[in-house]
Amino acid sequence: MAKTIATIFKTLLRLLPPARGRHRAAGALRTVGCADAPTATPPLVPAREPELLRGEDVHLIRPYVLTSEERQRRRLQRGRRRALWLAAYGVDAGPRWIHGVEVVG
Repeated sequence: MAKTIATIFKTLLRLLPPARGRHRAAGALRTVGCADAPTATPPLVPAREPELLRGEDVHLIRPYVLTSEERQRRRLQRGRRRALWLAAYGVDAGPRWIHGVEVVG
């Protein structure tokens, strides 16, 4: 079995073209460079002092911190979603108020 796999790999590797990168064969042609070609130089930018960020200027300092209203809203939404999921399986654990109307259970 190992000989069969080795034979298949040898056959497939023979189908691959030779390398064209930096490690090509010694007999390959060299690339010709032009001495008059311009070189790219980055523009010089004057150094500035880094500006410190103030909390009032940046809107998203810690977006994972929620206010108490946001926490309350998410908790209520999570409860409604859980009640709907349980209702799909026939479990009556829903909210007692739906759209402002009290549900009698």
